[in-house]
Amino acid sequence: MFLNIVAYAMAQQPGGGGGTPGGGDIAQGLAQFFPLIFIVIIFYFLLIRPQQKRAKETKQMLDNLKKGDKIITSGGIYGLIEGLNEKTITIKIAENVKIKALRSSVTAVRSGSDDN
Repeated sequence: MFLNIVAYAMAQQPGGGGGTPGGGDIAQGLAQFFPLIFIVIIFYFLLIRPQQKRAKETKQMLDNLKKGDKIITSGGIYGLIEGLNEKTITIKIAENVKIKALRSSVTAVRSGSDDN
């Protein structure tokens, strides 16, 4: 008889039992996910947002290229844009020396006073 009493005493309450009236289980569940939500927000502001900003600036720089701009390519070539196409550019790197490169290989546009 003693075992039956212990078994009844440990049984859950009918209707999901153990919870507080008024949805305490939901609040407890949200409290468990709060650290995960916080980590996602931190990742967004530290990793995703700056990467999207850089990609937008690079796209704008590539779209604004024009003939006569001094540029640097991803291969480290300094030159002057002689011609533009939708996907390619012609770069003058020395007197009578021109090369053709992908427009996306341009990493920077140099200022006019930069002679190095």
